[in-house]
Amino acid sequence: MPTAEPVRRPGGAVLPWLRAHASILPVLVVIALLALPVPAESTSSGGKIADAVSALVVGQAVVLSVRSRRRPLPRSAAVILGLPVVGITVAAFGASSSATGVAGAARYLQIFVLVPAAVLLLIRDARQFRVVAWAFVALALWQGVLGVHQYLTGTGASYMGEDIRAVGTFGSTDVMGMATVVSYGLVCALALAFRPDAPRQRTAAAVCAALLTVPLALSFSRGAWIATVAACVAVLLLAGLRRAGRVLLAGGAVAVVLVAGFGVGSAMLQERLSSITQVADAPDQSVTDRYTMWAASVDMWRERPVTGVGLKGFPEYRDSHASLALSSGSDTAGAGHGFVRQPLLSPHNMYLLVLGEQGLLGLTALAGSWAALLVCAVRRWHRVRVRRGRAGGPELDCALMACGLLIWQLIDFVYADIGGPSTVLMAIAFGAAAWWALGSHRPREAGPR
Repeated sequence: MPTAEPVRRPGGAVLPWLRAHASILPVLVVIALLALPVPAESTSSGGKIADAVSALVVGQAVVLSVRSRRRPLPRSAAVILGLPVVGITVAAFGASSSATGVAGAARYLQIFVLVPAAVLLLIRDARQFRVVAWAFVALALWQGVLGVHQYLTGTGASYMGEDIRAVGTFGSTDVMGMATVVSYGLVCALALAFRPDAPRQRTAAAVCAALLTVPLALSFSRGAWIATVAACVAVLLLAGLRRAGRVLLAGGAVAVVLVAGFGVGSAMLQERLSSITQVADAPDQSVTDRYTMWAASVDMWRERPVTGVGLKGFPEYRDSHASLALSSGSDTAGAGHGFVRQPLLSPHNMYLLVLGEQGLLGLTALAGSWAALLVCAVRRWHRVRVRRGRAGGPELDCALMACGLLIWQLIDFVYADIGGPSTVLMAIAFGAAAWWALGSHRPREAGPR
């Protein structure tokens, strides 16, 4: 008798997938929440909700660690990720008030210690790592589509007197949010384009990386441009010199055709690009403010070189250390928000912010943790590449993504610091990179457990 075919129930493929990736579901929820639109009349945002939900990521990691009854983190991971706690704790005691110190310490511990450690614990294998990477790409595509629409319809943030700056759902008060998300997605897509034995996914990732260059350009963020170019070049070089040469030649040819042949690229975009090399000769007011706040941070460090002025102390000490060249604030408008005069509460340089508020102790601990992560990631890539040969092994794309994200973040910190809804995504990026650099990698590619 013929055997009856099994009846496929709706969602039959979804439930096994959810079970196989149950540990990283809180991470995916946090990333998805950053796609929420921000109502113009509301002070809440998806980013703030994502910050709150990130506590679930930490809670999930704690529960899994308790149930496993094993040491949750390898010793090297515990040391490297726990290193910033020293400087943060000392700087919290030096804050102007106990409430300020507690709030500042909680924020730093959330972004640089707790969430990265939790993500490291929750990612179990390369499949889950790639799921997180594709979530980055999906979020970047969503924000990028909104950003391009804002540019074409004149509904973006104000830039040079026109509402054309692409900011996605982050609004005019966080013009770096979309640029950060799109940059993460572009770096992840480029890394996934080198995934071994997955031609369809490689093609899809390459197309996504090419598409994301458009909203990144329309963000008019010079710091994100520089960091993205450096990270992408590093990814290509780590993938192999021959591959890097072919991709760079193809990308250069496409750029020449688009810009020279079809005239793609507005005058504002070209002016913004050329201003990167002119900031020292004739800087605009935003660059002047940034240089002035950088100098103020250095003066704060000279006043208290070891421990700094305390967490969240930059706004309090800014005026007493800044020159008269500093303006009263930054003008923001557009993208559904009215005109707002934003106060300058940070130097827009993470290294100088930490140096001024946490001193040499804090900067050494925090920057040392980031540098150690990058060194461990590159060393693991080198070991896998030597063992697997030129192909790079089945996890080549994971290595490229981890190194690329770390390089992007460490370069972008020269032009930006923590703040805004996209900050929690930075914590997830650090955690994903830490999984590759410090986590235990066991072969779990056969299928759902």
